[in-house]
Amino acid sequence: MHKDQVEGAAKDAKGSMKEGIGKAIGNDRMAAEGAGERVAGKVQKGVGSLKDAARQALKK
Repeated sequence: MHKDQVEGAAKDAKGSMKEGIGKAIGNDRMAAEGAGERVAGKVQKGVGSLKDAARQALKK
């Protein structure tokens, strides 16, 4: 597992919580920031997966 995958998962979880709290308290800005962090986390996880797959392919 690549460090980008771990960091992306953490960012995704943080964004999800922030979005939920923002929606619960009616803070649209916080909800939007949380949604943005979720997307950034998912992208970072994807990059980590690609790096990991490339590393595995080069080992063969």
